[in-house]
Amino acid sequence: MQLNLKTFFERAESYFPDNPLVSRQADGRLFRYRYADYCRRTRQLASALAGLGIGPGDKVATLAWNTHRHLELYFAVPCLGAILHTVNIRLSDEHITYIVNHAQDVALFVDPDLLPVVERLAPSLTSLRHVVVLDDRAPGGSLPGLRGYEELIADCDPRFAFPELDENAPCGMCFTSATTGDPKGVVYAQRGLYLHTLALCLRDTLAIGEHDTVLPVVPMFHANSWGLPYAAVAMGASLVLPGPHPNAADILGLIADEGVTLAAAAVTVGVELYAQLKKTPRDVGRLRGLMLGGSATPEALMRRFQEEYGVPVLTAWGATEAAPLATVTHVRRAALAEGPDAAIRARVRQGIPVPGVEIKVLDEAGQSVPRDDAHVGEVYARGPWIAAEYYRDARSRDGFADGWWRSGDIATLGQDGSIRLIDRAKDLVKSGGEWISSVELENELAACPGVREAAVVAMPDPRWQERPIAFVVPAQENEVPDAEMLGAWLGRRFPKWWIPDRFDIVASLPRTGVGKVDKRSLRRRAADLAT
Repeated sequence: MQLNLKTFFERAESYFPDNPLVSRQADGRLFRYRYADYCRRTRQLASALAGLGIGPGDKVATLAWNTHRHLELYFAVPCLGAILHTVNIRLSDEHITYIVNHAQDVALFVDPDLLPVVERLAPSLTSLRHVVVLDDRAPGGSLPGLRGYEELIADCDPRFAFPELDENAPCGMCFTSATTGDPKGVVYAQRGLYLHTLALCLRDTLAIGEHDTVLPVVPMFHANSWGLPYAAVAMGASLVLPGPHPNAADILGLIADEGVTLAAAAVTVGVELYAQLKKTPRDVGRLRGLMLGGSATPEALMRRFQEEYGVPVLTAWGATEAAPLATVTHVRRAALAEGPDAAIRARVRQGIPVPGVEIKVLDEAGQSVPRDDAHVGEVYARGPWIAAEYYRDARSRDGFADGWWRSGDIATLGQDGSIRLIDRAKDLVKSGGEWISSVELENELAACPGVREAAVVAMPDPRWQERPIAFVVPAQENEVPDAEMLGAWLGRRFPKWWIPDRFDIVASLPRTGVGKVDKRSLRRRAADLAT
């Protein structure tokens, strides 16, 4: 028996035809249908793709939000034997052009509000043969052969038979959001995504099951939406998709009104959700977990969700190269018996490998660090869904070693073997030959009264080479914390030489294409301030 995504699709089709799916539309209204409808339309879409001459090995790109049509593509393309390439809508024009051409995409499915991007870039997209707008019909425009999604699938076969699929065949592709150079492509095999899906459903991982209602706020255009769409369909769980441009109020409305039990989003979104809850309370009591990722979750934010709303924040670690899940926080039985504080102390770490993945943390000499939470090293990972190379990219030589992926993340190992991220290698501040963790400073600042969030980067210094500078977003516009108070707050925990030399109060922090804090931009700002 071959391990492939078609197995999960057919399981949902056979056993959960009446379970609901909800998709928020651009106008805020909700589109509702059942798995039976979803599976019928997905087969029609696969039939339409085959009619366009798309088959095994062809790349089909999406430039789209989290919607029911995007979910149909998530299974129609790989179950046809083609490769689904989800394009990050927040990348620059230059990078979108690069990855579409580098992947050699033959078709592109695009949401209506993103069509201007495609029209602008079309002359440079050399491999595209088909552009489909994810709407009832195509608008007028300059793109040749443009058609609407509903027009495309309307008369296609609702019983289209998927081909037999080799488990080692490629079925998905994502590109990293590069901070320097061009994005790097990662290709996923059927077997890898099948096993990754099973891992998400394990009791000590995310425990996704048929009784769940899952809300993936994390974009479907980034790292497989953390695998949640595949896991939800595999188990027949209800799915709630937040649609285009969701804000914190939209997300909380869906959580409350649809009875969401598991939601997943970037840490930055978690910060916004908490602020919105304080402003306009909503019923989030059915949430058994809010998974936050993309960066380390501040302990203060975890405590606020747990103590004020009874919502545990779940954390994990991974990346595009890991499909993306590599480790997950699991509260051991001993810690569970100690109570909520011990559980939070466990969850602020990045956890242990999910079954099937191996990790190691190596110091600068290439030696494994001891389990003492003091010695730091780079995290390496390998497993059946973790990449072994970048797609047609010479940088594979630097990113992989002897079958292991080099993450670039710096961490310690606890006595229990769990990892604790210290920083990205490039984000550590080296002051007078000593390392300072930007993540630890940021987490402590986030717990400071009057602070909403903070980011710390290195600022050039003539004496110490680098010194930390903190960019701080106040919780209230009219209550701005001063530098003396912030320094004193950090001084309760850190040595004097760790305290940033400067605190800049800002209205917001810049974001990357995947919603993380754009530290490259902040480093440029810090360099300007140092001159």
